[in-house]
Amino acid sequence: MSISSSIIDTVAGILKPISETIEHLTVSGDQKAALQAAVIQGNINAAQAVVAYEGKLLDAQGSIILAEAKSDSWLARNWRPITMLTFLVLVVCDSFGWLPFRLASEAWVLLQLGLGGYVVGRSVEKTVGPVVGAVVTALKKP
Repeated sequence: MSISSSIIDTVAGILKPISETIEHLTVSGDQKAALQAAVIQGNINAAQAVVAYEGKLLDAQGSIILAEAKSDSWLARNWRPITMLTFLVLVVCDSFGWLPFRLASEAWVLLQLGLGGYVVGRSVEKTVGPVVGAVVTALKKP
């Protein structure tokens, strides 16, 4: 579970009892709808804040990687690829039983993060914003 989904789940968990309490209030339907809309808007605002935070975090990580890639030092430019290739070799050797030991499951997770992290991170960053925008637009329609 990612940090953003756990934050969003936490906020939703906090707002859920409020939403359920609204259902039991003895007020008009319009007032209930307005209260529910406020709760939904709270969820949307929390999701937007998390997306903005993750976007800044990804930008910071990207700038670090870019600085390393543009570095004059051979080691600074190549330590990440070398590390990922090393883990890839270890995983392949582990898959064929060529190692005298079994790799811990964390090694697989590290390889997945290393190989897929950049692509997935940028994809999420680019798609979550429009999805949240579409939800906000849909909720504002009468």
